[in-house]
Amino acid sequence: MQQPVVLIGEWLVTPSINQISRQGRQLTLEPRLIDLLVYFAHHPDEVLSRDELIDNVWTRNVVTSHVVTQSISELRKSLKDGDDSSPEYIVTVPKRGYKLTATVIWCSEEGVELTSTPPTPVLPLPEAPPPGAALPAAAYAPAAEAPGQKPEKRKRIATFWVWCLFLLALGTCVALVALSTISSHPPVTKTRLLLNPRDIDIRLMNGNSCNNWASQRSYAVGLGSLITTSLNTFSTFMVHDKTNYNINEPSSSGKTLTIEFVNQRHYRAQQCFMSVQLVDNADGSVMLDKRYFITNDNQLSIQNDLMNSLSESLTQPWPERMQAMLKQFQPLQSMSLSHFYEAHQLLMNGDVDSLGKASSILDGIIKQSPEFTYAWAEKALVDVLRHSQQPLDDKQLADLYAEVNRVSEMPGIKATSVFYQIKTIDLLGKGNVNGAYDAINTGIDLEMSWLNYVLLGKVHEMKGENRLAADAYITAFNLRPGENTLYWIENGVFQTSVTRVVPYLDNFLSSE
Repeated sequence: MQQPVVLIGEWLVTPSINQISRQGRQLTLEPRLIDLLVYFAHHPDEVLSRDELIDNVWTRNVVTSHVVTQSISELRKSLKDGDDSSPEYIVTVPKRGYKLTATVIWCSEEGVELTSTPPTPVLPLPEAPPPGAALPAAAYAPAAEAPGQKPEKRKRIATFWVWCLFLLALGTCVALVALSTISSHPPVTKTRLLLNPRDIDIRLMNGNSCNNWASQRSYAVGLGSLITTSLNTFSTFMVHDKTNYNINEPSSSGKTLTIEFVNQRHYRAQQCFMSVQLVDNADGSVMLDKRYFITNDNQLSIQNDLMNSLSESLTQPWPERMQAMLKQFQPLQSMSLSHFYEAHQLLMNGDVDSLGKASSILDGIIKQSPEFTYAWAEKALVDVLRHSQQPLDDKQLADLYAEVNRVSEMPGIKATSVFYQIKTIDLLGKGNVNGAYDAINTGIDLEMSWLNYVLLGKVHEMKGENRLAADAYITAFNLRPGENTLYWIENGVFQTSVTRVVPYLDNFLSSE
């Protein structure tokens, strides 16, 4: 069956090829914008809230409200098509949502449906008078006639014109469907994936041509984690950190950021260069190509240069709140940053031995760079996690809470997600599930990260909401797929049965 097309105002929308057209002008939109426009067409002249649009258009994908706002803005721009005088198709209803105000006509093989045309009202017949009552004089008077016309003739003319209008509308829809079929591309098989230009994969390639690439791996993993969290939180891009998931499989992401350690032949083997390349998968063009020679003194400047280069390549200015967050990853000593990323990778591993090593490294960073407040917060997080897996004695527990209290008083820490991660884990350990739920949702508002969604899943499990826990775990794995995230889902804070709580993820991994 031919997929229906819809006429919205002057635009003919053909969902099967992601196109809108009018007066010979054709525009190809992103699939998500087409889905959004079609959903509006199913609810003409209705006020749709952001939450309703997220639930029905961005199903099973985690987005923030500013993503909806950005998508609405892009859709309005496309519908105007450079004509500022054209009417607004989608209007904003303050504090409620958005509404499609244009006329909607659905066209299919079966015919036409005019969703915006009200039905013709049927006039009621006059009531019969009671028996014996005198009829009013008007009842005996013949209906007024136009000169030279009889009622039967006028009825036949009206019927003729009604049928003409119906056949004209039906013919228009058939012609529109035929034109969309002729101009459409050949159907693709279900095994092919349509690229999403707003999705980015980050991959880390092994440095087989270098001798010392393994010692710099944690730095590259840390950069990938920083880029992922920053873009997911503060931009309209959806980034998937696949540095722990180097599986050769098709991807629907429109762009790929590859980090690789390479060695040029005219350099000595121990001199590795970190190559960072951003490729647009739609046409294979290279959007960013950088090479960095990493030393103990330039790791902070490399991080700043890479983030600025990404901002230019993606045409994505960093908002002030993101710039404030990036400053927290800028210790005075560049070497402290490398050690921090080494500890952060151990935190990602999640097991007891890795957490112990991470705590020791972070303790050394604090002594070396006491101004590096984020290192203090990360150490408190690691130690709270260690306590959740291996309970401490009274003295150790008192030292831990003193550490947490000291961190909470540091400037700017309460505006970071890591503070609410610490709070969530501590409250779960005390059995305060509602408090933990409020804390982790505040953390998610501040930062969209895989760890936040793992902790959200743990809170939902404690509340007995396994379906919501499964959604949170799948979101976490979508943001950072790999064995690290799976270990956290199964063992973080308390043990989780993947086969019982989120069987989809278990089946997905077993089919690899």
